[in-house]
Amino acid sequence: MATLIRGGTVVTSDQSYRADVLCDGGLIKEIAPKIEAPSGAKTVDAGGLLVMPGGIDPHTHMELPFMGTTASEDFFSGTAAGFAGGTTMIIDFVIPSPKESLLAAYKKWRGWAEKAAGDYSFHVAVTWWDDSVHREMGVLTKEHGVNSFKHFMAYKGAIMAEDEVLVNSFSRARELGAICTVHAENGELVFHLQKQLLKAGITGPEGHPLSRPPEVEGEAANRAIRIAQVLGVPLYIVHNSCKESLEAITRARNEGQRVFGEVLAGHLVVDDSVYRHPDWNVAAAHVMSPPFRPKEHQAALWHGLQSGNLQTTATDHCCFCAPQKQMGRDDFTKIPNGTGGVEDRMAILWHYGVNTGRLTANEFVRVTSTNAAQIFNIYPRKGAVQIGADADLVLWDPKASRTISAKTHHQKVDTNIFEGLTVQGTAAPACKPRARCRGGRRSSGEDPHPVPLPRCGRGGKTVTSISPSPVSREREGPTRSVGG
Repeated sequence: MATLIRGGTVVTSDQSYRADVLCDGGLIKEIAPKIEAPSGAKTVDAGGLLVMPGGIDPHTHMELPFMGTTASEDFFSGTAAGFAGGTTMIIDFVIPSPKESLLAAYKKWRGWAEKAAGDYSFHVAVTWWDDSVHREMGVLTKEHGVNSFKHFMAYKGAIMAEDEVLVNSFSRARELGAICTVHAENGELVFHLQKQLLKAGITGPEGHPLSRPPEVEGEAANRAIRIAQVLGVPLYIVHNSCKESLEAITRARNEGQRVFGEVLAGHLVVDDSVYRHPDWNVAAAHVMSPPFRPKEHQAALWHGLQSGNLQTTATDHCCFCAPQKQMGRDDFTKIPNGTGGVEDRMAILWHYGVNTGRLTANEFVRVTSTNAAQIFNIYPRKGAVQIGADADLVLWDPKASRTISAKTHHQKVDTNIFEGLTVQGTAAPACKPRARCRGGRRSSGEDPHPVPLPRCGRGGKTVTSISPSPVSREREGPTRSVGG
């Protein structure tokens, strides 16, 4: 059935104008100042609302097997929660275990994603190297539409890619015309600092940011950039959390290198004080990598978005409930790394970006949708309001407010890192009939409307110079659920 969105203001990455928008069959069919409703069409009154491209979250991990457990959010619940906040597409990650076939892992993730409620695509991680990986990267690109390959420079002893893997994979990506992405943290340094902190008696969540200082991220970002420069391959650095990585990206871009940077909504508003919270569950709920940073890094990251040196915003949505986080109760290195946010990213960026004057409405569209679509080659099917584009449209009410809470969110996790924040600006998808996997891939999923989902069960710094000390906490029960 056709849907006519009437009376709204269309906002794209480069212009804003009053228009009606007619959608049919999942596509935008007509845009004009006044459109007569076709027979049988559904009419949506968008008076006072903004009509924008649906958000694209280029960094999620739905039902990821990781650190001895599996992320609580699955592809249905996660994409449905995204709809509730205005995100209509995610790009998730296929992460093969070392020595696992990339194609076998891709098919496994595709199976998990068949239940998705919204559109999705995949980056594929390269975690090891031999001739079969070289061959399967080609098959994934040419036969399955994969155009981005991920490399973890952290997680020593698990999925960390050594420099040899980076060089081989980057070179192959260049041959294929694909883009390389990296998680930039020096895994050797992290491992070294973790051992020192545990030896010093720092076992709680406060040890997590101490083991991953900004310099660890900055070094890895710079190394990946220089490798990409030598090999002549474009590079996308995920979840930049600090000045050091941003400075490396800015320098490279000033030198004419094609480097892109992503920032998470959480890193823009949450600081590292959460790791010393007296409630262990609250502190552990914020354990993710890279960790949340001191406030001065937030200011730098906002400047990165404003200047265009950071192009995209994401969430690294990877949820673990309180009982799962308790796996690291006596050793912070065993706390499953990950937080949520797919439902709240758009509202956080609007409230703290547009409402404060840091971003214009058009820049908001650019950093939440259009840039990701262009970088990962899904534009203008995504990230645009134009005839022929997918009807992934969001009606945005810039005056409506809501208070974020784990008690009311749709995400399948028992905490929310934005707990208690009141944001002005809310979204609802306008007309999205079915879910598809981009790159010639399609998933099932008929109902685009989010439904209530089940809750989970209950500089130059060194370890010696920062004088770490453990946080004294009372020991809580293993299933206590607390907001961030």
